[in-house]
Amino acid sequence: MSGFNRGTMKSSICKPIGLRFVRQVFISLAIILAVAPASFAQKQFARNLESISFIPKGQWISGMSVSYSQSDLNNYQFFILEDMSGDTYSFKLSPMLLYAFANDLAAGGRFAYSRSLTRLNSADFVLGSDTNYNVDNLYRISHTFQTSAIFRNYFSLGASTRFGMFNEVQLQYGYGQAKICDGVGENVTGTYETTNSINLGLTPGFIVFLNNYSAIEVNVGVLGLNYSHTSGISNQIHTSSRSSSSANFKINLFSITFGVAFYI
Repeated sequence: MSGFNRGTMKSSICKPIGLRFVRQVFISLAIILAVAPASFAQKQFARNLESISFIPKGQWISGMSVSYSQSDLNNYQFFILEDMSGDTYSFKLSPMLLYAFANDLAAGGRFAYSRSLTRLNSADFVLGSDTNYNVDNLYRISHTFQTSAIFRNYFSLGASTRFGMFNEVQLQYGYGQAKICDGVGENVTGTYETTNSINLGLTPGFIVFLNNYSAIEVNVGVLGLNYSHTSGISNQIHTSSRSSSSANFKINLFSITFGVAFYI
């Protein structure tokens, strides 16, 4: 009994148990670190969204938008303008043709022609009680041609095949002419202008199918990069030019367009 050593027995038993425990802890942590990110990613991004084809490959898309406005002014007042008399009108026609080269992806072009006229017989610019300017017999007529290359990406709203949206990217070139006349008789002056413009824009839209072949489209411009150059000649003597560039990163409510499209 005197040869029994408790300290030696304690050391020989606890040492293997301690190493085994540490080894098991490290193995458990390694497994948790390896499995946890994968399971977390699956839970975070598993949205279970149903993907359906809204516009099938091989479909032709044609459309048309038309706008017209006219106004007659008789002693009309607006802000600093008083006693305005005259008439205006504007007209725009824009056909479109696209082809779906893949599901929900389409490319094509659009052509647009617009014409506007403003005839101002008389108007007073009142800036103060003692400051005002009078404009008489001002006439301006213009017409513009525009051609655009278009790329569209369609997607449905949920599982619906009737309601959907699209993102449209367009590269546009425009050419316009304008004639401005001021005065009457021997006091008349005239200016002739030509304008060249390039625009790059992003236009999202909403689409509602009325049946299998026709739909109503509404789109609005939210992003645009624009450049234009105008050259003019007045009274066949004086020449002038001006250039302008702009970038818009906001919704333009004045660029909302309604149209009818046919999916064949």
